[in-house]
Amino acid sequence: MEVFGFAGLFGLILGFMFGVGCAMAVLYSVYMGGYRKAVEDSLQQEKSARYLVNLLKVRAKSDKELSASAK
Repeated sequence: MEVFGFAGLFGLILGFMFGVGCAMAVLYSVYMGGYRKAVEDSLQQEKSARYLVNLLKVRAKSDKELSASAK
């Protein structure tokens, strides 16, 4: 029973470290790749064409959802 307890504890610690480490790596790569670029685009004085097109899509979707909830 002592061997199983040590192996279980070792597996729990190792699994927790790898699990949290991998999750943090994924979150960091998402932030560095997409989120940061989106924030940079939104803060520019002159907006890019891609930003304006996506802004129109978001506003249209929002207006559609608001009109559907008002009914």
